[in-house]
Amino acid sequence: MPDAAHIKPLTALRFFAAFWVVMFHYWPNLAVAGAVPGVVAKGYLGVEAFFILSGFILCHVYLTAFGEGRFGYGGFLWNRLARVYPLHLFTLAGVGAMALAAGAVGIAVDKNMLAWDALPANLLMVQAWGFAPVSGWNHPSWSISAEWFAYLSFPAFAFVAWRLRARPLVLTGAALLLIAALYPAFEKLAGFPLTEATIRWGALRIVPCFFYGCALYTLWKSQDVSLRGAGIGAAFAGLLLLATVQLQAPDALIVTILGGFILSLARLAKAGSTFASQSMFVYLGEISYSTYMICIPWKILAINGAAKLLNIEGDKLPLAVWALIVAALIPLSAASYHLVEKPARDFMKSIAKQRRSAAATATVA
Repeated sequence: MPDAAHIKPLTALRFFAAFWVVMFHYWPNLAVAGAVPGVVAKGYLGVEAFFILSGFILCHVYLTAFGEGRFGYGGFLWNRLARVYPLHLFTLAGVGAMALAAGAVGIAVDKNMLAWDALPANLLMVQAWGFAPVSGWNHPSWSISAEWFAYLSFPAFAFVAWRLRARPLVLTGAALLLIAALYPAFEKLAGFPLTEATIRWGALRIVPCFFYGCALYTLWKSQDVSLRGAGIGAAFAGLLLLATVQLQAPDALIVTILGGFILSLARLAKAGSTFASQSMFVYLGEISYSTYMICIPWKILAINGAAKLLNIEGDKLPLAVWALIVAALIPLSAASYHLVEKPARDFMKSIAKQRRSAAATATVA
């Protein structure tokens, strides 16, 4: 049985989801002729992969404790805050410093990078709840705001998942019905797809995917599968996902298949496969949050710097330069992970541990 907090193929998948988003944002800066490949054009759905994974993993770690009355809401929120907030704060400050430095030397930057009226919402991680007037500072952090919404409302998701844990097909069917109904309804009412929502309705965007991830966990938990069956299922789901993405199928269909692919990878791990469990893939998955959070600040800095250095008009770069900038995200992510993300997370968790020890000592006394 995989470790409660670490189904290795799903950790590895986080890296590929992050780089799917990276390709979506970086491809327009590549000087290449021809249409954008479907797999790149749909790169924004990498966020949906994170949202589904979040629901699955949080249920994997906390659902039993919730159902048995051992779930500590305060401790849960503190752990989630330790996971996302330090790097969010660091990248927010980094974007602000970069914008101020650019302005000091006369380089024009997007005015939203220093949107002071959006700063309180960003600091409170509610910018995707409709409280930010513009998409300012480090734009990818809108999804962290959406995640924070899901963390705060996790007991509601867990309540439903626990009550229906013995009927996982019903729960999964309900999640799929929500996706099938909400996506077209939202687009009709809002005028744009839910999968493109960021600071406008971004908190709603996570709901169907997070719920889907919770449902898939109960399905995974309830079923045993042979290694052969798991392998066939994963291969089929992976090929189907690639095909629908490349053909630019409707987002609701791709999200549905994406969930099936996540479930198939978890089944592989449960059946004893070592697929995508190698230390390199797992490590890349562990630093994927840093990859996601620094990708836009690095893009702004690197693309503009390269264009100036090479005297290029505009922001279209030669393949070699573009590829070097993209590849540099990996060591930069590793540096961010080891210098900021992990030490800050460990520090916050140590504070919680000290408080628990102090409370236990006081109780004994």
